[in-house]
Amino acid sequence: MASAFAASTDDCGHSGATQEWDTREWLSLEDPSEHRTWLFDATFLTSTWRCIYGAGCPGIDSEPAPELALGCCSHGVYLSGDNDVAHVRAMIAELDEETWQLRCDPAEALWQDSDGWWRSRVVSGACIFANRADHPGGAGCAFHLLADRTGRRPMDTKPEVCWQAPLRREDHETVTGHVYTMVREWEHRDWGGPDTDVSWWCTSELSAHSGSQPVFRALRDELTEICGSQIYAELRAQLDVRVATARLLPHPAVRRRSRQAV
Repeated sequence: MASAFAASTDDCGHSGATQEWDTREWLSLEDPSEHRTWLFDATFLTSTWRCIYGAGCPGIDSEPAPELALGCCSHGVYLSGDNDVAHVRAMIAELDEETWQLRCDPAEALWQDSDGWWRSRVVSGACIFANRADHPGGAGCAFHLLADRTGRRPMDTKPEVCWQAPLRREDHETVTGHVYTMVREWEHRDWGGPDTDVSWWCTSELSAHSGSQPVFRALRDELTEICGSQIYAELRAQLDVRVATARLLPHPAVRRRSRQAV
């Protein structure tokens, strides 16, 4: 299983004008079981990013509103495909008034847009599954609360993109059929760049890079689900060495703040 580190020309591996503090390192692993090369954003995975929901997260709307406790749920969620839709519908059937503040007819909780994507409805400025700050059961995702109440992992009850974020998987197939799969962080520009209706995104904020362990350890279950146990074991082994020897390229959010402080 060959592997190598390489610096990208910018924070997504694309060419073009960029600032030096946007450079990232990527870890490449060849999959022994299929024609696939995995490309991991090592800079993000070795960072100390953590979700700051409930710890000062301002939300993603145009005006910071940590008191609303909406996190990144303001615009609802796109479901990834038929399996995800079936899974979400099964989880909806388990929700009750205690776990789901805006409980409605399950058939009305999801809708299909003109492009064929199934999405969660947005009610009063946020996802219909987002319990508000005044909910007796606590603010946050109803599916997350369901997991807590039933002894499951949130990733077992939530829609796919919700449990994967801020990880993002992209598959790129060549004309020969070989697949290059990128596993990287969701970035602000992924939501639409300058025209996005997402005004803030946590991975680019220094305040979110305050975890007690690197992302590749903290999100072990999520990464294992994305790439499989064999690839994750190799990924972790190599990143453990990088952390132990302090051979790390700091995350752009950290480097940017350090540069501004000079």
